[in-house]
Amino acid sequence: MAEVINKENEKDITSNWVASSRFLFYVKLFAIVAFLLGGCYKLYNSRYKGKPQVNVPESTLYNPKYK
Repeated sequence: MAEVINKENEKDITSNWVASSRFLFYVKLFAIVAFLLGGCYKLYNSRYKGKPQVNVPESTLYNPKYK
């Protein structure tokens, strides 16, 4: 009877600290990698697309042109 309880305890995550710590390590590792990839993807999608064409009034130039 004790052997059956020991085998069940080995499968239980609360009583087998080696298996639970390994499991939690992989869960944390997966979460960190998922957040890093998600952040990189978001930065890639919202990147600077280039120089926009802006209309600047001639009176505000470095050498202003007046009428």
